[in-house]
Amino acid sequence: MVLSLQGCMAAGKTTAARYLQQNVPEIHVFFEDNAPVIQKVKERGLKKDIYEDYLEIQRLYTFHEIERWERALQYPRAVMDFGAEEIEFYTLNYPKALGRDWNIAEPLKKELEMLQGCMPNRILFLEAEEEILRQRKEQDSSRTRGFFDFYVQSLMPLKREWFRGREGTDFLDTAYLTALETGEQVKRWAENIFTVSR
Repeated sequence: MVLSLQGCMAAGKTTAARYLQQNVPEIHVFFEDNAPVIQKVKERGLKKDIYEDYLEIQRLYTFHEIERWERALQYPRAVMDFGAEEIEFYTLNYPKALGRDWNIAEPLKKELEMLQGCMPNRILFLEAEEEILRQRKEQDSSRTRGFFDFYVQSLMPLKREWFRGREGTDFLDTAYLTALETGEQVKRWAENIFTVSR
């Protein structure tokens, strides 16, 4: 069984994933790792604001995610820090957030179908109001989050709507939770699903 942690930057997703890794040894956590794809994109000089390049970039992300999914299947209990659902959402919605009317679904039909075979059994969407997210972002000097403003203002409204309409998604408001409290709630959520699925 594979679960996925989803949400906005600074909502506590990666912190919760680390908490699971440190406190629940029977759960194998797969952290988001886009470095290999980013390297390929740089080497090939692909630009995500060019239509043909964007399609190719998303193909690279899709194949990378499929490999990640196949590794997760080797474990009876796996949690993804973002999963295939993130690639699907971003692929279809990033151009919309830019105001581009690009045909994405048709040329990437095969890749999107492949992603459907890699979807988690259940998703936990971590969220908080923008002011809280912004405060956390400012307090976290370990990451630059240069994409933050665009993400929060342009992508997050689309993302919340997308996942609220998606079956198998639970929501956790982390706005007034400490990192420890968020970790504990995510731990209970995951353990409950894994236990029920036995």
